[in-house]
Amino acid sequence: MKYIKTELGQQAFKERSPLFSARQRSTFILFDGNKTQEQVLAATAGMGVTAEDVEHMVAQGFLALVAGSVAAPGPVASADSVLQAEDAALPPSNRTAQERYADAKPIATKLTASLGLRGFRLNLSVEAAAGFDDLLALLPKIQEAVGSKAARELERALKG
Repeated sequence: MKYIKTELGQQAFKERSPLFSARQRSTFILFDGNKTQEQVLAATAGMGVTAEDVEHMVAQGFLALVAGSVAAPGPVASADSVLQAEDAALPPSNRTAQERYADAKPIATKLTASLGLRGFRLNLSVEAAAGFDDLLALLPKIQEAVGSKAARELERALKG
């Protein structure tokens, strides 16, 4: 299958959307409508990119199937059910609370900063979070402010 970047995907890429992981951003660049998904995955295998990363970008509307490219047959699932299945399939994490905090704080800061003046106090709370427990306590407020779908990467960084 061949994919091409959508306007939504290009805009999200430019804005450094938290819906893109670092490896997905690197992979996104390679989709030009000429390379197949298999070629892109082979080129990015060293970074740990998987078909699930591509599926995530398609589900978010960042990539679209090139006309005439054949989609793999299979049941159609909603983006939420795909994300829930991914979470259920993840093995328990061995990361320490400090590692989770280090990964999650920049994500939380970016999410709350994107709220502008409306999220000013929440952004200050994130900046003041001194550790994992403080940031985890702010997760429900961040999810409420930006939406649970937008806060998905933050949730994974904290809990996964």
